[in-house]
Amino acid sequence: MITLEQQETARKQLENKGFLDLPVKPDMDFVSEINRLRKEKNAVILAHYYQFPEIQDIADFVGDSLGLAQQAAGTDADIIVFAGVHFMAETAKVLSPEKKVLLPDLKAGCSLADSCTPEEFGAFVKQHPDHIVVTYVNCSAEIKALSDIVCTSSNAVKIINSIPKDKPIIFAPDINLGKYLIKETGRDMLLWSGACMVHEAFSIDKLLAAHKEHPNAKIIAHPESESHILKVATFIGSTAKLIEYVKNDPAEEFIVATEAGILHQMSKEIPHKKIIAAPAYEENKCACSECGYMKMNTLQKLYLCMKYEQPEIILPEGIREKALRPIERMLELS
Repeated sequence: MITLEQQETARKQLENKGFLDLPVKPDMDFVSEINRLRKEKNAVILAHYYQFPEIQDIADFVGDSLGLAQQAAGTDADIIVFAGVHFMAETAKVLSPEKKVLLPDLKAGCSLADSCTPEEFGAFVKQHPDHIVVTYVNCSAEIKALSDIVCTSSNAVKIINSIPKDKPIIFAPDINLGKYLIKETGRDMLLWSGACMVHEAFSIDKLLAAHKEHPNAKIIAHPESESHILKVATFIGSTAKLIEYVKNDPAEEFIVATEAGILHQMSKEIPHKKIIAAPAYEENKCACSECGYMKMNTLQKLYLCMKYEQPEIILPEGIREKALRPIERMLELS
């Protein structure tokens, strides 16, 4: 039995630890307990494609960050539990201010989002007052609040092409996606120099070696990857688009250059095809590129955050409203 004193101590340690550090029964069935709490609290569970398989399997919705936030907004749930990273839970709160939004671990951040701080980016934007500010959805609510339009990896080309050609553009925070968009649209944009450590971890030498071992495999990649990886890819697209491509393309083998968590969903949806993770520079248990932030969420943390409804994502209403406007502009354009 966890005492009120233990609960209060755990809540006080949230900022430091990031999650509720409370004991659980060693034989606890997390899946059944999470299912019970979901029904009891009228909660919806969202899981990004990069989460552990067991979290993806228990979620109500699995998908891309913005798509998940939109799906949750369309439900009558009172609580949104976002198994993803911090900026994703913030986006859910931006779209669903009336719902309580929980994140299993507040320390589940994002190297790309962290590369663009409001102070530095705000100063950068002020230096270029004539520019339209387009930000990739993988950024904090504060960065969105400084933006004119938000985009996703799926609609970025369309968003950039919708901007009048005589209007200069700032694109942030992903420099690799920015370079890809310059190539695809022909627009000369001013790029912020941020990047995702996962998508910069792919080894071109190992990738080509893997393709030599599997010569019939098609290389597909997320546009957050570096240019030399994208250059050898047959198809480039968002996580959802990568899954769609594997489903519809006649090829039987694919080497996938994005975070390895997506392979679980691909294998579930297309079990008869061979899916190979693009290799990373450093060796790890899967010899692939994994996001340590995404993997901070566990079934135990998911259970505890649902039981005690902490950690909760709180946004100042002024920031939330300002962050909502560029998302709404994107939805109007796309």
